Amino acid sequence: MTKDVSVALTFDFDAMSLWIGTFGQNSPSALSRGEFGAKGVRRILAALENARVPATFYIPGHTAYAFPKVTQAVAEAGHEIGHHGWVHENPVSVSAEREREIMALGLQALNDIVGLKPTGYRSPAWDNSAQTLELLFENGFEYESSMMGNDFQPYWCRVGDEWSADGKWSWGKPVDMVEIPVAWHLDDFPFFEYVAGVNQSVLTPRQFLEMLKDEFDYLYEREGEGIFVPTMHPQVIGRGHRMLILEEFIDYVKTKPGVSFTTMTDYARKWRHGKTPCLPEDARA
Repeated sequence: MTKDVSVALTFDFDAMSLWIGTFGQNSPSALSRGEFGAKGVRRILAALENARVPATFYIPGHTAYAFPKVTQAVAEAGHEIGHHGWVHENPVSVSAEREREIMALGLQALNDIVGLKPTGYRSPAWDNSAQTLELLFENGFEYESSMMGNDFQPYWCRVGDEWSADGKWSWGKPVDMVEIPVAWHLDDFPFFEYVAGVNQSVLTPRQFLEMLKDEFDYLYEREGEGIFVPTMHPQVIGRGHRMLILEEFIDYVKTKPGVSFTTMTDYARKWRHGKTPCLPEDARA
């Protein structure tokens, strides 16, 4: 079987916004965990440069303003930067008006700091509201990466799905927005970060490496075509012993014929070429 597997290394540079916006923390100790993210990015950029591979960074507007030099370093290294909210707010938890403000604030920050308009979006907390897609279309996004309806294959986003506890599922309308799916088991935060009352896990990096390799091997050996998208956070993966795992995984992937590294936008454009929006194959009559 000829292999055509892409790997998109993605990093959510949340910094302090995660602790402020998601966890509602006011403790300087909690915020300092986010502050470490800047050092983590510097380490990640060095590793990516050494390996000569591209990546995609999702950066909240709050982070871009807090760490302009680090955000600029990401752009200057040629990596993709995507929209990731303002202060890592879950869109489902805010009003429609506030979500629109958040979208604008994030766009303004990335324009102010690195002079770009992102083509990709990843929702904080991987939650989209009923109007998120509308906002993405209004602002010219090409793809989003917050949902989990597939693992190694992109698919078309939809509007108008309907459901209830006592009624049939009703498929909505596929729209011209590419979904590049994510997965919690490929996210470093649940593996490593202790958050009292929320997440108690502090595992060894080798367990995360095993998960990455096994999932990648299934894609490579059984399917042979698609995209592998781990989600990492500089304040998490950027710790010294975990950086070794990231570097080892990159080296492992590079030994496989028919595998290439990509940014999310590049893959979304490649995938959509010649296609038109449609329902998932298993949902078609």
